[in-house]
Amino acid sequence: MDNQETKFGFTTFAENWNGRLAMLGFVIGIATEYLTGQGILSQLGLM
Repeated sequence: MDNQETKFGFTTFAENWNGRLAMLGFVIGIATEYLTGQGILSQLGLM
């Protein structure tokens, strides 16, 4: 981890973590759909 003055905004540090968390959320969403047999909208009661 680089020592940067700011950790907020459009910095490399923030964008790397944003991408990692987005990939993690996507994988969790796909796994949840696979395990339950329902899509996310069905799980939320929207369909």
